[in-house]
Amino acid sequence: MADELRLESGGLVSVTRVEVPADLRLARVYLSFFGLPDPSSALAFLEGRSGSIRRRLASTVEMKYNPQLFFRLDPSAAEVERIDRLLDASKKG
Repeated sequence: MADELRLESGGLVSVTRVEVPADLRLARVYLSFFGLPDPSSALAFLEGRSGSIRRRLASTVEMKYNPQLFFRLDPSAAEVERIDRLLDASKKG
């Protein structure tokens, strides 16, 4: 599966959280991207392969339902980076 999902840009993807409602029929997967100039293209890449990801999940993880996957950018990584820059600037000033 790693070869199927290899990003051409060589950046890293981190799953930061997954939200699944009580009916277990869908999953919102929040992702952070590192080393990518345009995370939206990587997000679109993963969305385009959600069917193969679901099939892999169904074959490796026993679940009541195989949820439909929705990928989202996790804004918290950008916020952490912004706070780090502010803290660094305050130490220099």
